[in-house]
Amino acid sequence: MRRALVLSDVHGNAAALEAIAAAEPHDAVICLGDIMGYGPEPAACTRWMRERATLAVQGNHDRAFGERVPPRCSQRFRWLSEATAPIATAQLTECDRRYLASLPHWAYLEMCGARYMFVHATPRDPLYEYLGPDSAAWAVQLTGIDADVVVVGHTHLQFDITVGNARVVNPGSVGQPKDGDPRAAYAVIEDGVMSLHRVSYPVERTVEALHSHGLADPALAELASLLRTGRVPTVRTSSSGPERRDSVRG
Repeated sequence: MRRALVLSDVHGNAAALEAIAAAEPHDAVICLGDIMGYGPEPAACTRWMRERATLAVQGNHDRAFGERVPPRCSQRFRWLSEATAPIATAQLTECDRRYLASLPHWAYLEMCGARYMFVHATPRDPLYEYLGPDSAAWAVQLTGIDADVVVVGHTHLQFDITVGNARVVNPGSVGQPKDGDPRAAYAVIEDGVMSLHRVSYPVERTVEALHSHGLADPALAELASLLRTGRVPTVRTSSSGPERRDSVRG
């Protein structure tokens, strides 16, 4: 493994996934989970990973569709997950579901003298816990973890921090960035050196694909805004459902 792509949170966005694969020569693919959820092409992304991923771990949305359980996403995003779930239900085969259900919760890999741990969320809670670039909180997480580099996803926030003698890296989200930069985010490990990257992709192709599946407002409007801006629109919840506000937050 000389040059590996590290991909997380594809969320059914084939246009973003294809843009990264085309932009970055590689001989291996490492997936940190959440191939599924929210996006218009979950089956195509699942099959891409089945064919190409050297190593993959399970995300909460992968478990949801593979094992037919709730994804336990935040209340803020639960309604969007429910609104887009019929897209995946219609597309996935039983073979796809078995693949998603079979993915491990974490994996270790030795590369160029360093020990890497790959997990979707955190070592303590591999599927569901949100933890951003908080060094003090990560210090607690890493207690007893035998790894030089811990590589995580789930938050859709790209970061690289040092915690004691270890390094914690989040490549960000391929298909649904939430850090104010809508470009597809990923990492590369080349000859033992890990670096963070972004690449532009045809966002409108993904928006149009959501529309073609019959996704209606307000879900379509909110997801389109998130894809175009890389920011989560603020909303207020009323008896008629989520309502958009003018401002946005990351």
